[in-house]
Amino acid sequence: MDLSRLSTLLFTPGHQPARFDKALAAGADGIVLDLEDSVSVNDKDMARAYVFDWLRSPSEAVIAQPVVLCGVRLNARQGPYFEADEAALCEALATGQAPDLIVLPKVESAQELLSCMRRWQRHARELPHVFALIETAVGLQQVDSIALVAGLGGLGFGAADLSADLGCEMTWEAMLYARGRVAHAAALGRVALMDVPHLELDDEAGLREQTLRAKSMGFTGKFSIHPRQVAPIREYFMPTPKQIERARALVAAADRAQGQVCVVDGRMVDEPVVRSARQVLARTAAS
Repeated sequence: MDLSRLSTLLFTPGHQPARFDKALAAGADGIVLDLEDSVSVNDKDMARAYVFDWLRSPSEAVIAQPVVLCGVRLNARQGPYFEADEAALCEALATGQAPDLIVLPKVESAQELLSCMRRWQRHARELPHVFALIETAVGLQQVDSIALVAGLGGLGFGAADLSADLGCEMTWEAMLYARGRVAHAAALGRVALMDVPHLELDDEAGLREQTLRAKSMGFTGKFSIHPRQVAPIREYFMPTPKQIERARALVAAADRAQGQVCVVDGRMVDEPVVRSARQVLARTAAS
């Protein structure tokens, strides 16, 4: 599966199992059951048990939504909860009850990521998709090599932790360099790229502005943290009818030209333009 066609993945707190099935029905391309930021220290063990029990015994909602990815965000490798999270994950991998997607926070080197993926691979016939979150100054410095790790599905931009590590504000302007750096790395590695969730739940205007800006920089999607954020994000990342019509016209003209440069509506159409049009049609087909 090409993860770059996903518009949004909805984070859902792992210690609140009543929300799991509801999250599946929110319209996101996938859900990420969270063991990290949204779970307090006192609830870590409980969240882990809830999440992996739910994966072991799929509900009717899971069976009814087979196209929605079910992922898990582990706790950071640098912290005290990762070992238990990984043990539960490896058990799930070995029994064929693993998530579709593994989200690994605070990745700081390609070797660290490779080490984790190789351990997980030993327990699984097929490794689930893996997202590496870039959330520290060290991770940002190493992001190019991280993006090139074989088998990586995507990068996630973690502005909240990164701004704290950099000692800067979490404004768009302050994080612009970091976003650009991660976007460049994702393009280099040909992997999906998810932007940080918009943390202000009642600020739809701000959500829309951030989503549009992220898309313009090359992000392929944006994480969400509440069901009502899903629709605005999907709206901006899904091609409009006008864009689809334009893409079809460009591809048709290019096919007729058989590799030669052609003109559509007075605009020269060369290979990069056609490639972008094909990407629009691919995302449309995936939806």
